Amino acid sequence: MTGSSALLTDRYELTMVDAALQNGTAHRESLFEAFARRLPDGRRYGVVAGTGRLLELISEFRFDETELEWLGANGVVRPETIDWLADYRFRGDVWGYREGEVYFPGSPLLTIQATFAEAVMLETLVLSTLNFDSSVASAAARMVSVALGRPIAEMGSRRTGERSAVAAARAAYIAGFDATSNLEAGRTWGIPTMGTAAHSFTLLHDSEEAAFRAQVEAFGPKTTLLVDTYDIRQGVETAVRVAGTGLGAVRIDSGDLAAVVAGVRDQLDELGAVDTRITVTSDLDEFTIAGLSGSPVDAYGVGTSVVTGSGSPAAGMVFKLVARRDDAGDWVSVAKASASKSSVGGRKNAARRLDSTRTAREELVFIGDGPGGEAEFEAGTRLRPLMMPLMTDGVADAAHLGPEGTAAARAHRADAMQELPIEAFRLGRGDAAIPTTYR
Repeated sequence: MTGSSALLTDRYELTMVDAALQNGTAHRESLFEAFARRLPDGRRYGVVAGTGRLLELISEFRFDETELEWLGANGVVRPETIDWLADYRFRGDVWGYREGEVYFPGSPLLTIQATFAEAVMLETLVLSTLNFDSSVASAAARMVSVALGRPIAEMGSRRTGERSAVAAARAAYIAGFDATSNLEAGRTWGIPTMGTAAHSFTLLHDSEEAAFRAQVEAFGPKTTLLVDTYDIRQGVETAVRVAGTGLGAVRIDSGDLAAVVAGVRDQLDELGAVDTRITVTSDLDEFTIAGLSGSPVDAYGVGTSVVTGSGSPAAGMVFKLVARRDDAGDWVSVAKASASKSSVGGRKNAARRLDSTRTAREELVFIGDGPGGEAEFEAGTRLRPLMMPLMTDGVADAAHLGPEGTAAARAHRADAMQELPIEAFRLGRGDAAIPTTYR
């Protein structure tokens, strides 16, 4: 394996470029758009995530000599196209919704304006990034909303690919999770990390008490002790006896959580460990978290459900050509008209209409003026513009990159969620929280 990501893509992107270079259409200025036709079942909003990662990936997208040699040896494209790929650099413009923004069906989340050949090359990169990250963030945001302010940690690295685990930790953090178990996510994106011990650490020792003593000696009494390897009630008693009433927390990873947590809280209080917190980590999702809202849980750890989008592992986004310049230099709207898979053509701008309480009521998509254009916003209405420049002439806006960009996306997500109407937070089936209107 080489360090290049150029071949982590679909063959038809290169063959389209090959044919377009041959017939002279490759350099037509084009506008591609990423959007979701619908939200996953049961979802009333989505959360945009992956933008900061995507901008870095686009900036670094190159074909190294080994990739070019493989393409030639396997006859994927003509030699002339291989020469073009050798010099490939994205030099276009990218506009889109800010990372951490909420979105709805039809929201023009990302637009790429460049030559056809430059832009179409990025389809798989755009969709693989935004579909996964936004799916994780959308699921994580639902979990955060029903946790009622209790902290949640992401701990799903063992349930997805090794690189996906890092992306998932970042997306969950943007959506409001407080920490991750993944160290690479901590190093790369500045996310707080957490973790103490698994059941194997207890099983390593001759007794549960010996394991607890080893952990307390290493990390102090404020550590979190896993008390369900054997008998939970005995585990709690041993944990407090070893660490004292100042024990930081106990973790429960099995059983009927509502009943178990209530019993553990009573036992801790009886033992004098009234400030010891209870963390639960047993196959949680937004529904089980909501079911524990009345229980004395202090913190949650979520694994499989969050990194798989809680049943929707992809956000359903597509990448379509919506406009191109004709031979006279004018923009021409184009759109797919297939049954059930139609799209809305044209260069677009977008804004969210808010009422007097700053509650979102409508997603307005203006067709014709393009991203950054002068949309005819009605006087006297509260419209918040949604699209912003992300890359200009192939150079990414640094404000969206690295740990600082991740922190900014997290903060924006919190603000955007404040605008959603109350019905957006229902977990049952229903339509998008606000309608999308094209003008």
